[in-house]
Amino acid sequence: MSMKSIHQLAERIRDNVGSVIVGKEDIVDKLLIAIITSGHVLLEDVPGTGKTLLAKALAKSLDCSFKRIQFTPDLLPSDLSGIHYYNQKLSEFEFRPGPLFANLVLADEINRATPRTQSSLLECMEERQLSIDGTTHTLERPFLVIATQNPVEQQGTFPLPEAQLDRFLFKVRMGYPTAEEGLAILKRFIADSPLEQLQPVVGIADILEAQRIYPTVQVSDELLRYMLDIVEGTRQHADVLLGVSPRGSQALLKASQVQAALRGRDYVSPDDIKAMAVPVLAHRMALRSSQRLREHAAEQVIQSLLGQIPVPADRPLMSR
Repeated sequence: MSMKSIHQLAERIRDNVGSVIVGKEDIVDKLLIAIITSGHVLLEDVPGTGKTLLAKALAKSLDCSFKRIQFTPDLLPSDLSGIHYYNQKLSEFEFRPGPLFANLVLADEINRATPRTQSSLLECMEERQLSIDGTTHTLERPFLVIATQNPVEQQGTFPLPEAQLDRFLFKVRMGYPTAEEGLAILKRFIADSPLEQLQPVVGIADILEAQRIYPTVQVSDELLRYMLDIVEGTRQHADVLLGVSPRGSQALLKASQVQAALRGRDYVSPDDIKAMAVPVLAHRMALRSSQRLREHAAEQVIQSLLGQIPVPADRPLMSR
């Protein structure tokens, strides 16, 4: 598989998901970048914007297993991972896997679960494995968690702290459709849901191959310094209490590489970094502003840094 193949793979998935979801090509691309980089996505938006439908359409397009978990305050870590139970017929204990044993897991309203349950999910996101009763279980590959949370209803929720937000490659918002998109949605779903007829267009093997080759996308030393200048800028900004961590700079590098591959290039350009900077970095910062204003303020900090930091020349590497 070449970078052109990844570009074609992305087009097939984008078109297939687009037969169900109207408009959200940019969100679909970010989900593809996340699954190729072995990252995860936090979708923050009000109910009814299509988050669950998008996750199901992506899982069907990739021909991978899908599980949805409704997070509630009484949800336990064992409800996610699974349990050992005693099989009376066999007179022995057997393991019953939980919903985390799937390729794509939708963690719906993650901020409604207790911090203990949240932590159990975030641990397996990082390590791709679960330890249950002394036995380590490796999770399936690829493994993508799409977590959702409602930014409006905060009563009875447990907000994710910065250390846990840092585990997500992207934090993005679906947004309401435009008037034209809303009309297209009504027409598309007037008779039946197109999700029922959706067929896979790629396989798990294609995603695993993309995961294998995307690190070969070239990044010049000037662009590496450009990424670090952006990250360092978040640490020195007057409005920022806690800047982007080294994990964040690595996430920006990986996301920029796959962004370039989705465009059919084998080298990263400054535009790739600019496109990835806000969704990768903004949620990894702790600001001095109030909780209500912090998200938009963080995005503004990143945008201001992008406007201030000199941009390297856009040219491919001749050799590595």
